Amino acid sequence: MKQVLQQLIEHKTLTKEDARQVLLNTGRGQYNTSQMAAFMTVYLMRNITVQELEGFREAMLELCLLPDLGTDQVIDLCGTGGDGKDTFNISTLASFVVAGAGYKVAKHGNNGVSSVCGSSNVMAHLGYTFTNDSTHLRVKLEQTNICFLHAPLFHPAMKEVAPIRKELGVKTFFNMLGPMINPAKPHFQMVGVFSLELQRLYTYLYQKTGKRFLLLHALDGYDEVSLTGAFKMVTPQGEQILQPSDLGLPTYQEHDLYGGSTVEEAAQIFMQVLEGRGTPAQQDAVVANAGLGIYCADERLSMREALQKARHSLTSGQALQTFQKFLA
Repeated sequence: MKQVLQQLIEHKTLTKEDARQVLLNTGRGQYNTSQMAAFMTVYLMRNITVQELEGFREAMLELCLLPDLGTDQVIDLCGTGGDGKDTFNISTLASFVVAGAGYKVAKHGNNGVSSVCGSSNVMAHLGYTFTNDSTHLRVKLEQTNICFLHAPLFHPAMKEVAPIRKELGVKTFFNMLGPMINPAKPHFQMVGVFSLELQRLYTYLYQKTGKRFLLLHALDGYDEVSLTGAFKMVTPQGEQILQPSDLGLPTYQEHDLYGGSTVEEAAQIFMQVLEGRGTPAQQDAVVANAGLGIYCADERLSMREALQKARHSLTSGQALQTFQKFLA
């Protein structure tokens, strides 16, 4: 590791194979905490390269436990986090809306590192017990269209870096990796990213996978469609900049999306939205992200039709029923 750090301090980059090897060694506990903290800090000061990110991703998938869901025809709706916006749990809610609309979802989630409440925090608070048992996950997927993959149970290597990430309290390259290392290896992925630069890197990597993907970045910094302004969307067909009005939705203010200062508040907002008691901004943000998720998973639909399906899933109570069955 000393040699790798020296190389990085001299502003050199790692090859894909070197990056893969460093992360494999990290996951196997071969470095001390100071070395790992120093390694993570380098990438807070300079951009990561496509080769480095690809090497890190390969290492994480090599180290992870792979569940047998019986299919890869599932979608994951996931943000990188790290946008510093403290929104409510939009992508987790959108996942239940998509499942309620009849699409299979393998949601990959974790506890919040740079935010108050990650998807795993809210799921645990609302009574879900995490598992990596394939039979259980497959039954959930068959009965409710959704299963939840709590990242630490599938990425044992992460326990080596989890305390350091928590102590650092800022986004690291592990935020960038999160959506790309879903152990279910979903064929459809909608990913929100915290910067245009990362969106560009993701585009390179996802184009190689042959998956159907949709990458989102709100130009005012959100890692999802916030409806607070324009957002950039990239699909295998190309890229475009869209306004909330292009989705038939109004523009909202940043404070309309605030997720609360505690896990309890976040969970309260989560249930209010599912029960149809959310504010117009909360409901619309969830519908926008769920609608684009459906658009990603179903190429027969136009964007407007996908949004209508999402709206129906939420307002008819299908999303709520899905969540209740999921917890049962």
